[in-house]
Amino acid sequence: MSMEDRKNAAENKYAHDAEVKFRAEARRNKLLGLWAAEKLGKTGEEAEAYAKEVIVADFHEAGDEDVFRKIRADFDAAGVDKSDHRIRRTMEELMIEAIRQIESAT
Repeated sequence: MSMEDRKNAAENKYAHDAEVKFRAEARRNKLLGLWAAEKLGKTGEEAEAYAKEVIVADFHEAGDEDVFRKIRADFDAAGVDKSDHRIRRTMEELMIEAIRQIESAT
C-alpha cells in the first residue's frame, strides 16, 4: 500500500467515524428527548415534537452541555425530580444504545 493509499484510507476512516458520531449523537438526542418527554408527561406527537426540540438544542454549541441544560431546565420548570447525575447517566446509556442501533442497521 502506497503512502497516498494510506493517506486516503485514513481520511476515509476519519470521515466515516465523524459521520457515525454525528448520527449516533442525533439518535441519542432523539432517544433522550423521548425519555425526557415521558418524564414530562408528554405522549404521541407531543413527545415526538419534544424529541425534535432536544435534537435542535444540540446545535447551539459543541458538546453535550446544551442538551443537558435544556433537559435540566425543562425538568426544573415542570417539577420533575431527576438529579443531574441521572440525566447525564441516561445520556451515556442512550449513546451506547444509539451506537448499537446504528451498528446493527449496517
